[in-house]
Amino acid sequence: MEIFTLGFMQRAIVVAICISIITPLIGNTIVLKRLSAIGDALSHAGLAGVAIGLCFGFNPVFTAILFSVISALIIEFIRTRFTNYSEIATAIVLSFAVGIAAVFSGFISNSASFNSFLFGSIVAISEQELIVVVMLAVIMLLTIVFLRRELFYIAFDEEGAELSGVKVKRINTLFTIITAVVVAIASRTVGALVISSLMVIPVACAMLVSGSYKQNIILSVIFALFFTIAGLIITSFYDLKPGGTIVLIGIATLIILLPFRRDD
Repeated sequence: MEIFTLGFMQRAIVVAICISIITPLIGNTIVLKRLSAIGDALSHAGLAGVAIGLCFGFNPVFTAILFSVISALIIEFIRTRFTNYSEIATAIVLSFAVGIAAVFSGFISNSASFNSFLFGSIVAISEQELIVVVMLAVIMLLTIVFLRRELFYIAFDEEGAELSGVKVKRINTLFTIITAVVVAIASRTVGALVISSLMVIPVACAMLVSGSYKQNIILSVIFALFFTIAGLIITSFYDLKPGGTIVLIGIATLIILLPFRRDD
């Protein structure tokens, strides 16, 4: 297909592969920690940062990362204060981010710029943005691989991990920052309203057919790659939003797999 020889589509595929690898790796830990909604909270925090950046003439990607990281740290702080109701932290930050985004979006003169972060513009990625995404993806991937044992213990039993010598608070803070950066960067490509789905849906699909933690990680990455590449192929033929198409493919796959769930 000639369209895949075009530079913008090749850049989109590379970005899709990067995002599809790192988001499920983060998503596995998030899902196991019962924090699936954190992607929504941080993506909206990123939108708030974008709105602020566009209003004051700053680089919206930078302000999105900054605001997402700050929001992530706030979530982690509140979560430690409500140990039995940790979901409160996500809801509070989500509400705050939505309020900030709603207020500042009204002052943006070019609404198209803001909308590009809502639904993503993966086929409009520049070479500079591609380099940034690839570099961050490599850094995030190496960090997650390096901390894989600690994240595994924390995901299943934070108290037990702490008793065994794992620096739980430090690891949680670092992981939360990583999640915030990935969400902010991915919002530019697949969209802030889509990125949380890409963190959770591939993991959910993998959980239906996997038999172990390791299998779940591998399959979730495979599913994410399938969703994103299939979404790009479909949108190359039809005038559809790539981010939304990717999510709908994921949901369709999840529905198909539901009857085949492995017995616990």
